Amino acid sequence: MRIAPRTLAVLVTAFGFSHQAMAADAPHWTYEGDTGPAKWATLDSSFKTCGDGVNQSPIDLRTPVAAEQSAPAFDYSAGGTHVVNNGHAVQVDYQKGSTLTLDGHDFQLKQFHFHAPSEHTIEGRHFPLEAHFVHADPVGNLAVVAVLFEKGEANEALEPLVENLPDSAGDEVELNAAFDAADLLPAETEHYRYNGSLTTPPCSEAVRWVVMQEHPTLSAKQIKAFEKAIGMDNNRPVQPVNARVLID
Repeated sequence: MRIAPRTLAVLVTAFGFSHQAMAADAPHWTYEGDTGPAKWATLDSSFKTCGDGVNQSPIDLRTPVAAEQSAPAFDYSAGGTHVVNNGHAVQVDYQKGSTLTLDGHDFQLKQFHFHAPSEHTIEGRHFPLEAHFVHADPVGNLAVVAVLFEKGEANEALEPLVENLPDSAGDEVELNAAFDAADLLPAETEHYRYNGSLTTPPCSEAVRWVVMQEHPTLSAKQIKAFEKAIGMDNNRPVQPVNARVLID
């Protein structure tokens, strides 16, 4: 998927290719009421796909089809220094140099951000936190890796972020040391794959989704910290699978 200039401008605030909290030309959308997910398609002509798209995300992950597929290869280095609450999610902008290789194709890690509760579900079950690692290739093709966290033991890797979460929309924090996104990835590479979309306006499709099957834990205290910082349930409801196949 090549990103058109108008779409890229919307992505500044929607999916987070920039640390700017608001863009002057970006239509206002939220997660509830008259500007919530059910109304996204009506808010701006560039959001039309949110309503009439047939490969939308997130989805409920169930009845996958077994298939031979190569494991995603992560070549991450410490590069997250800027944390922003953009009004839709807590996001960590990432410096150049970290890549995901998927089926022999390289994507650069642009940023990662969090949804609480999870956007994807597994057989109808939500998780307390979901991280999205957003990647793009030089022509704008997108690949997103999702990690679903479950409640349990405290997650030491998350602590540098938990201790520096910006509490209000527009707040930004500079970390004292660069954060390594690799520390948040599961040890095992088993994963689901499917073709989907951005989970926020403009809901553009042709996004390659990789959802990791292993679920790291985080503590109740850490969950509350993310919920407080985000300030709302920032999960789009699951979308119809339609004719797509979920690959295991």
